[in-house]
Amino acid sequence: MTTRADKPRLDPATLRDLTRQGEGPRLLDVRTPGEFRTAHIPGSYNVPLDTLREHRGELLHHLDEDVVLICRSGARAAQAEQAVAEAGLPNLRVLDGGVIAWETAGGPLTRGPERWDLERQVRLVAGSIVVVTGVAGVFLPGLHLIGTAVGAGLAVAALTNTCALGMLLAKLPYNCGPRTDLDTVVAAPRGPS
Repeated sequence: MTTRADKPRLDPATLRDLTRQGEGPRLLDVRTPGEFRTAHIPGSYNVPLDTLREHRGELLHHLDEDVVLICRSGARAAQAEQAVAEAGLPNLRVLDGGVIAWETAGGPLTRGPERWDLERQVRLVAGSIVVVTGVAGVFLPGLHLIGTAVGAGLAVAALTNTCALGMLLAKLPYNCGPRTDLDTVVAAPRGPS
């Protein structure tokens, strides 16, 4: 099984070089379809993290070449790497710093309609819950404990590098959209299209 130590993360410059050569790695973007539509690396395919986890066994039988996992900053891609590596898929790498680092390094992006990324949505919802329950707690004793629970959830999210609120928000219609089916990903040629 390939480990992170065997295959280090790819920096944006190295990935650009690989994709320019024509036969670069297969690029799987694990963000939500909404985030993917907003901006993605040309030639990448959207396979949201939940879908990737659910179908990792299928992918194992079809993706034997180099695969680069991409997300906004690298955290979800690292989770995808762990899940898919556990299924035995070799040749996995994560784009270090994700789409943010890619764009900062001058990498091209295919852009669609602007949307808030999932992390920003989590901050808005969590912050709003804390403020509303904190203020309402003045009039309804004990209500502030909801805000305390949200704060505890955010602390757990930071410690475990997962976010239950983010997973819930990812299922909202705003974050959904057309998904790339796995047959398309499996049948697609390597490298940018």
